[in-house]
Amino acid sequence: MRFAARRTVTALFVPLCALLFGATLATPVAAQPVVRKAQQQTTGTQAPTSNSAQCQNHDRPPPPVDTSEEPKPGQPSPEPLPVPKEPVGGTRMGECGLVVPNGAKAAITGDITSASWVIADVDTGAVLAAKDPHARERPASLIKTLLAVVVIRELRLDEVVTGTQDDANQEGTKVGIGPGGQYTVRQLLFALLMRSGNDAAHALAGQLGGVPAALEKMNALAKEIGALDTRAATPSGLDGPGMSTSAYDLSLVFRAAMKHKEFAEAIATKSLDFPGYGTKPGYKVINDNKLLGRYQGFTGGKTGFTDDARHTYVGGAKRGNTRIAVVLLRGELNPNPLAEQASRLLDYGFALAAEKAKPVGQLVDHAPEAQPKQDTGLGTTSSNEPQQPSSGSAPAADTALPPDAQRSAFGNYGAPLVALAGVAVLVTFGLWFRRKRARAARAARTATG
Repeated sequence: MRFAARRTVTALFVPLCALLFGATLATPVAAQPVVRKAQQQTTGTQAPTSNSAQCQNHDRPPPPVDTSEEPKPGQPSPEPLPVPKEPVGGTRMGECGLVVPNGAKAAITGDITSASWVIADVDTGAVLAAKDPHARERPASLIKTLLAVVVIRELRLDEVVTGTQDDANQEGTKVGIGPGGQYTVRQLLFALLMRSGNDAAHALAGQLGGVPAALEKMNALAKEIGALDTRAATPSGLDGPGMSTSAYDLSLVFRAAMKHKEFAEAIATKSLDFPGYGTKPGYKVINDNKLLGRYQGFTGGKTGFTDDARHTYVGGAKRGNTRIAVVLLRGELNPNPLAEQASRLLDYGFALAAEKAKPVGQLVDHAPEAQPKQDTGLGTTSSNEPQQPSSGSAPAADTALPPDAQRSAFGNYGAPLVALAGVAVLVTFGLWFRRKRARAARAARTATG
């Protein structure tokens, strides 16, 4: 009897172990935030290598060189924007250094001094190559592309705006707005993009309800399209407290802007008749983009510079049915201006497109939390870090866990294993009960014999 009991216990123990083992296999590993890894790659044929060093400018731009980003007395310094748990645009968008297609034959020619850049297909959104695409940098006047989209979406181009002394007093590059001057929104929009007029930016912000309201609308638009590294602190791109963006984000903004014919027309316009004011006669505004009319198929772009942001650039070109755009941030003259460096990256982008190199990422169409998670490795989730809402800052990102982390402890494998273990227990019980009845029958025959 004791031997039979031991066999029964053993038979029960085995399926129970199988049940526990199945549950262990099905339990998912806890999701961990993705930390961007430092990676270096010098040619299109080398596989990326990585180490444990965190990328520079992971959550904020480099320290400022002047006092332009100091908040006003009594106001706190803005906290850095949350860093998404997964890089927006795909896993490789979280890499540092060069991010190029493995096995690609095309190579970059010439020196590129920018700390961060992105080459993307304007139509498909495919990121063809990049360098530290999500590094937090400053946009300088490239933020005017974000303002331009808000203006196109909210204002009529034939609205008349009266210039003010505050417009004329803006620092930096100005187109020449004067108090009492009469300008249409279209003229201000074109001057904003062609000549990078900070006075035009201020006038347009006023038409949007004032600078704070314009910034709120710009930052809401950035979040809407998935530009989670971006916070506009000024409508013109002059450095201010909390100013932040990335090459990836400005690629999103430029792609969104190019969907508007008014924007595409403005950046491609070489000259514009602009009104005077008072006794000052009208004059021509000339586009300051050096590639316009010089680079094959160039469709226009935007330049920028501040002491903190250094040189910045966005521009695009079309060859055949392919439209490529490049964004360069925190660049230096070598001694070639960034427009010339941009032309090298455009060449590289068209070469990658011609050989149908596999994209290294994807420009999203909406904020990641509004998109289903993809199985291509390019899916994204947003940050689970809390952020206090404030004017001019991006709202806190979604706190939902990835789908794998939401499964029960038994997961997809647990249910079949539990069923199998249950069958084994039932079979074992049936055998034990059959043996018990047989022993009882034998005992009864012995007693009657």
